[in-house]
Amino acid sequence: MLGAQWQAFFVAAVVMAVTPGANQLLSLRNALRQGFWDAVVALSGRFAAFLILVAATAAGLGALLLASEAAFTAVKWCGVGYLLFLGGRMIYDSFPSVEGNEREARPNPPALPTRQSRWHLTRQEFLVAMTNPKALLLFAAFLPQFADYGAGAVPLQLAALGVAYIAVEFVAALAYAAVGGRVGAVSLTDRAHRLFDRATGGTMIAIAGWLAVERR
Repeated sequence: MLGAQWQAFFVAAVVMAVTPGANQLLSLRNALRQGFWDAVVALSGRFAAFLILVAATAAGLGALLLASEAAFTAVKWCGVGYLLFLGGRMIYDSFPSVEGNEREARPNPPALPTRQSRWHLTRQEFLVAMTNPKALLLFAAFLPQFADYGAGAVPLQLAALGVAYIAVEFVAALAYAAVGGRVGAVSLTDRAHRLFDRATGGTMIAIAGWLAVERR
């Protein structure tokens, strides 16, 4: 039987994991464009970043980063900058080139080459997670609330909570990827893919703007 703290943790973790964010939106887009399995492989980047943050939290480095205004600000602006770049690139790439326009004018234009390597998608997931100050807050400020400081072995408790959160987030990410893969399997037109990329890019830019003005 789970203790009250663990029960409260899982409820909070599920709510946080299913809430749409930059990484979940990226999984949805990757699956829609390239299929469920490419999106799932790319998740290894996100969870590699999360494991680094969990290890840092268990070692006490997360609290030090939170205590340092300069360090937190540096992480924050790296995240803002990368999301602006990623969102802007999505929007830019969604506009066809002159050659693409000529192809679209033909009776049966071939599909545009839009696939990206799994390594590219994995790197995107890693960078979005690693430079997201909200992820740092999640592991360095959220997890300690559910540790039992009277029971000792706090680093081990934090590590266990971190791994448990990663498991919850993984299930939520699979759900986002499944939805994206299902929609992508419906043979969307190239125009629909472009519109979705523009919407995704615009959302990434909006998230970057929110992070820029958000206080801890």
